[in-house]
Amino acid sequence: MERMGPPMTGDERETLRGFLDFHRATLAMKCEGLTDEELRRPASPPSTLSLLGLVRHMAEVERHWFRRTVGGEDVPFVWSDGTDFQAAYDASGSTRAEAFAAWEAEVAEARRVEAAAESLDLTVHVPRWEADASLRLIMQHMITEYARHNGHADFLREAVDGTVGA
Repeated sequence: MERMGPPMTGDERETLRGFLDFHRATLAMKCEGLTDEELRRPASPPSTLSLLGLVRHMAEVERHWFRRTVGGEDVPFVWSDGTDFQAAYDASGSTRAEAFAAWEAEVAEARRVEAAAESLDLTVHVPRWEADASLRLIMQHMITEYARHNGHADFLREAVDGTVGA
């Protein structure tokens, strides 16, 4: 995934897409060059959070917000029999190939669902929030979700091999 910044003069939708893709690519960049073992390594025990766990978690998040919420698809969680987003964090038996294949597939589906929406004003019901929300708000929510977890990824990567910076 190539890491490019958002457009400097794009319209609102292009800008939201650009920031979301920038953060997606940042997560991928934080994982580059690491072995499966390094990607599974937690940085701050007793927390089991790892870079691979973040990738798996973001696959679930992409699936939830774009396919289930915006697209109305009835798709199960990837790593949970129920509705446990945290189950994805346990990457102890996972591989880069498995986690990234799921994540990349969900990113592709998210892009498809977002592109099919007529406008950012598309409104869907969010049961967890007990409210309606626009695609605009959901895209902004996804940007902040990635930004927060990319902060975690900074610390996780530094703990693995000392690499810092974005």
